[in-house]
Amino acid sequence: MRKVNAIATALMFSLAGSLAIAPAVAADKKCAIDLRKSKAVGQSAAKKVQKSFKAYTEGNVDEAITILLEANPKNDFDKAYIARMLGNFYAEKGEMQTAVKYLKTAVNADILGGVDHAQTQRLYADLLIQEKKFKESIPAYYNWMEFTCKKDAMVYRRIGIAHSELKQWDDVLKVADKGLAISDKPDKGLYQMKLTAYFNKKEYKNAVKVLEQMVPLFQDDKRLWVQLAQFYLMTEDFTKSLATYDLAYKNGFLETAGNIQRLAQLLAQSGSPYRASQIYSKHMKSGLIKEDEKTLTILAGFYHNAKELKNAASTYGKAAAISNDGKLYLRQGRILSLDGESKSAVTALTKALDAGVKSPAEVQFELALAYLDLKQYKNAYKYASIAAKDKKKGKAAKGYLSYIKEKARIHNVAI
Repeated sequence: MRKVNAIATALMFSLAGSLAIAPAVAADKKCAIDLRKSKAVGQSAAKKVQKSFKAYTEGNVDEAITILLEANPKNDFDKAYIARMLGNFYAEKGEMQTAVKYLKTAVNADILGGVDHAQTQRLYADLLIQEKKFKESIPAYYNWMEFTCKKDAMVYRRIGIAHSELKQWDDVLKVADKGLAISDKPDKGLYQMKLTAYFNKKEYKNAVKVLEQMVPLFQDDKRLWVQLAQFYLMTEDFTKSLATYDLAYKNGFLETAGNIQRLAQLLAQSGSPYRASQIYSKHMKSGLIKEDEKTLTILAGFYHNAKELKNAASTYGKAAAISNDGKLYLRQGRILSLDGESKSAVTALTKALDAGVKSPAEVQFELALAYLDLKQYKNAYKYASIAAKDKKKGKAAKGYLSYIKEKARIHNVAI
């Protein structure tokens, strides 16, 4: 004989109660479940019920159902009791729609003994929500609570799920608070419901308050730290966002490239571009952050802001080489010139011209300055002359022409 499962156990106790007269209810108890007396099923129904249950406990669910379907209950109580058993058996088989149908019959009859009726109400509500009948499940759960005089955090959570699926966010908040008020220990699911509701209501500051409660309660949940940091960003509290991201990083809670990038960007924006570059570079080397044109450009920007010019130039060069991007070669060339590496700057700027840029005159002017620094006055004058024809760069380039001429004259260079 197979092990009797939870449904079988519940049926066993209910069967025993239904075939006997329940003891008198204490006079001081006023809850419906206690006031509802158990009744005995009729003689013919009792035989079918016992035979069916025996088949069920022996593992013959189909036979148990067949026996009950052949029963011919004479009164409303017997009909409700057999409907309840059929609902349980069909649920055992996974035929939930049929189970719901029979359980609804038993619940609506509102005639079963106190414990039996309560168990049927609860299973009916659970199956309704399982079958995505969210609107119907809500009153079913409340009916169970009213009948049993019980306030159950798990039931409030399920009601909250139903309201969430129906996008009834105000109701979600009310139900979640009711559940949290009676929970023996912090219920993460109910807090998460509140967070989701506030997010969907676009009340981000209230969402932050919920997360500020959740993080200390569930400190090992990496996701909550990240969510709190993200919500601080959404509410433009950049200082707290950085502090939360940074603490999460130190605890090993940032596990995605996106989160590492947000931390690095916040560090750079708050005046710590060097640390941003170190963190970003570390996770690029580890492979967490994919090395491509975009990420290399971001890293180069961190180096540039940190005045790590050699690293900035080198990284811009790597990024530029991936797709032969003239704009990135121009950035590399400017940084090399700034760092006194004029010869290398000429190479990068020449690549920028060859690759093509939106404003060639910008590159030509930078080339003129680089050649001037190298005392190559003929090339300096050549590129300054070309840049002088541009509307934007023309004035600056023209200002250098006479200076380059004078330098060439002094050094006896024909231009």
